[in-house]
Amino acid sequence: MDRNLNGWFTEMSPMWPGQATSLKVKEILLHKKSKFQDIKIFESTDYGRVLLLDGIIQATERDEAAYQEMITFLPLNSHPNPEKVLVVGGGDGGVLREMAKHPKVKEIYHCEIDEEVIAACKEFIPSMACGFDNPNIKSFTGDGAAFLENTEEKFDIIITDASDPVSGRRRCRNRTPANTLFNDEYYGKMKAKLRPGGILCCQGENMWLHSELISHLMETCRKEYPVVDYAYTCVPTYPGGQIGFILCSLNKELNNIY
Repeated sequence: MDRNLNGWFTEMSPMWPGQATSLKVKEILLHKKSKFQDIKIFESTDYGRVLLLDGIIQATERDEAAYQEMITFLPLNSHPNPEKVLVVGGGDGGVLREMAKHPKVKEIYHCEIDEEVIAACKEFIPSMACGFDNPNIKSFTGDGAAFLENTEEKFDIIITDASDPVSGRRRCRNRTPANTLFNDEYYGKMKAKLRPGGILCCQGENMWLHSELISHLMETCRKEYPVVDYAYTCVPTYPGGQIGFILCSLNKELNNIY
């Protein structure tokens, strides 16, 4: 849920009860409802342009690089030859922008469910959406889990840059991930589409706020992958100032090599 009062945007959610994040609004640039979600972009006074999905901050121009670089280069720099990559989600284009910086990446597949997010970011946040200008990108519109089920391609790296993995922004109960990109079946689908030695990296929430959910995701991953780890970075406008990443590899010797 978001509230606008006296020129301030305030983000509140039952996923992080008892706290809120506020940014001063300079101008609302876009507010629309797509088939899947509420999309809003505004110009803030101090954090540049801000992307909201269902009232939750996805990125600001000021601090987005801290997230985009980590979710991209953690897996890329852990693989000796990441030539072929799949990005699920990431409709703002930031991960794709970072992909272009790695000299060994040759093919990038991108699957985003909401093409209106892509269009909005291309129009209002080109500093991130410039990632779509890469001629090596093969873009697909649709559900990432369905894409993995139907594609015959296999990848060195799979990155899942999704919004919060709990449906309706509700707190996790019974350690149950609540959408198709964060459950046992999805991790099995990713494993089936990785090349030998492949690595995946998924948005992994906040260790201070979602430890139960993270524990469940880690347990799920350990059923499928010989190497599972957790990393985090600091992003001031995310809840608690942090965001984490679940990393998995099919190379059981990975942590002994790097």
